[in-house]
Amino acid sequence: MEPEPAPEENLPPNQRTIVLVGLMGVGKTTVGRRLAALLHLPFRDADHEIEEAAGCTIPEIFERYGEPSFRDGERRVIARLLEGPRHVLATGGGAFMNAHTRAAIKERGLSIWLRADVDLLMDRVARKGNRPLLKTADPRATMMKLAAERYPVYAEADLTIESRDGPHDRVVRAIIQALKDNGAIPPDAKV
Repeated sequence: MEPEPAPEENLPPNQRTIVLVGLMGVGKTTVGRRLAALLHLPFRDADHEIEEAAGCTIPEIFERYGEPSFRDGERRVIARLLEGPRHVLATGGGAFMNAHTRAAIKERGLSIWLRADVDLLMDRVARKGNRPLLKTADPRATMMKLAAERYPVYAEADLTIESRDGPHDRVVRAIIQALKDNGAIPPDAKV
């Protein structure tokens, strides 16, 4: 694993971009859009931004150039997004695994791990066939392996919110309360 670069500056929590991390299917994009709307902040989806920059879909990037090339582009795109004004950012499931990306998020963002159990994630991802990492003989075993590898790293996030089965609005409300408790939004904010 790469050494983690030291943060260069310390932005106060209320100026940091809110960065959602977690495994595929946890709801980062859906939750992120709703959270951004309630906080009156722009929403950015790193995967969408990568596709825009590459001019093709993520499955096409994986197929044509491989995962290492995708991860390099992902790192660059997230670094660029973090340099911009405060917003809510949904990252891809593997983004937070990169030490440079984690350091950039620690420096300019407030990371929130949306955590869910593998059964729930498998129910959600089964609805879509656009997950390149799950194009294996045993997608469930792959998801369990990803959880085992990634959960200890995701645990380094500033905040952890459980994503359970049910309305995403419940997760959004839990995030808002955690942001109030953390000072990222005023405790008396009407959101």
